[in-house]
Amino acid sequence: MSNPPSPGSASPVPDPGQPGKQAFVFNPHAGHQQRPRLRPLRGFPVQGQTPDGQAVQMLGLVDARQVSEKMVIVPPAVQHLLPLMDGSRGLDDIVGQVGRGLTRKMLEDLVAQFDDAAFLEGPVFDALMKQTREEFDASANLPPASTAAFADALVNHAHGDKANDELRAAEGPRRMRETFDQWMNKALESVEKPSFDALPRAIVAPHVDYSRGWQNYAGVYGQMRVCDRPKRVVILGTNHFGFGTGVVGCDKGYTTPLGTCEADGQIISAMRARLGDVLFEHRTDHEREHSVELQIPWIQHIFGQDEHGEFPRVFGVLVHDPAANNGQPYDGNGVALEPFVEALRATLSELEGPTLVVSSADLSHVGPAFGDQKKILGDEQETVQFRNGVMQHDMTMLRLVQERKPADLVSAMAWQQNPTRWCSTGNLVASLMTLKPERVQMIGYQASADPQGASMVSSASMAFF
Repeated sequence: MSNPPSPGSASPVPDPGQPGKQAFVFNPHAGHQQRPRLRPLRGFPVQGQTPDGQAVQMLGLVDARQVSEKMVIVPPAVQHLLPLMDGSRGLDDIVGQVGRGLTRKMLEDLVAQFDDAAFLEGPVFDALMKQTREEFDASANLPPASTAAFADALVNHAHGDKANDELRAAEGPRRMRETFDQWMNKALESVEKPSFDALPRAIVAPHVDYSRGWQNYAGVYGQMRVCDRPKRVVILGTNHFGFGTGVVGCDKGYTTPLGTCEADGQIISAMRARLGDVLFEHRTDHEREHSVELQIPWIQHIFGQDEHGEFPRVFGVLVHDPAANNGQPYDGNGVALEPFVEALRATLSELEGPTLVVSSADLSHVGPAFGDQKKILGDEQETVQFRNGVMQHDMTMLRLVQERKPADLVSAMAWQQNPTRWCSTGNLVASLMTLKPERVQMIGYQASADPQGASMVSSASMAFF
């Protein structure tokens, strides 16, 4: 969300209520509504309409933690109210501080709508969070999300308006496998040696959407098609939306359109014994986290099922950014990087059979969507220089990975304050520190922009031996 305008610089705040929309009732006896404290939100522009049918730019607000699935649409001017809803002010204080046409009734209606969406700290959110935890703990495996959407999209593209739930269920898995095969064949068609001699100890693969990252997914997974099958896979991802401020483990397996990878109970038990339940305190952060899930179909497709009909078992972990607080959890609570690495290294040394570690890593995130005042599409000199600067920074940092210098990578990112917003320094560093590989092989690198030019995300594929 863009920075809110300073007081007095914006036009009067319009009434967020819209005729014909659901009415939200303000409760004057609810303390959390009287002194509202907003939870973390994400904002983005949406198109709306005035009562007479004219197009108007609006602001969509959603839960940054993805606990609530609701969206609240408000006039853009409302955004300068949001920082004032920090729990330290009453409604009259907020109205008096804002002025510019804001009335108590307008603010009450907005607060009631925010509370209905579980955007406020209080009993509505607490109840939703309790329900989320109960539903999470009730099943052994997480349901598909991003991977199901991808399989559905393939069927929708093939059948158009004729696509329905029955067709998507029947054809989605096959079309997903066929697409993976096509991508791998394309990515490796000019590679002199399109297969590893042996299963790597770890790989680096992206977690950007398949359409933008397929070359790096296919380039590294395709070279393992004839390798020995791992007994288990440890996937180190990135915590994009969750509550955890340190390393967060998952005690669930993962389901995709291709089937289910069960959780590796041996690793989970051993890691819990070494680090305690705190490793799994924020396990629900994995509920909608794509960085682990997007690796699962590739693992299922490449390694298949064993004689018992099982895919390799998995252990999913989200690793925080060690450059933000020298490896410690951001708020001092939770599991720090070094104790996690020590526990994982000790656990893997005790287990029989090969383990594959997957560092699910995206690199730079740049463009207007991330606050950069630079274009990322076009041939203008300034635009080309900006893109080249991002890629040069990526290459400098990736060289530290290739040289197996995790401490230097953390120091460089901390000193530069992560200028291009790498999101996966944590899992790259954890992989290097845990395995201490003898050699790191660079396979591919790409930076892909969305068609609108709002964002560019870079990624790499690598193998650790």
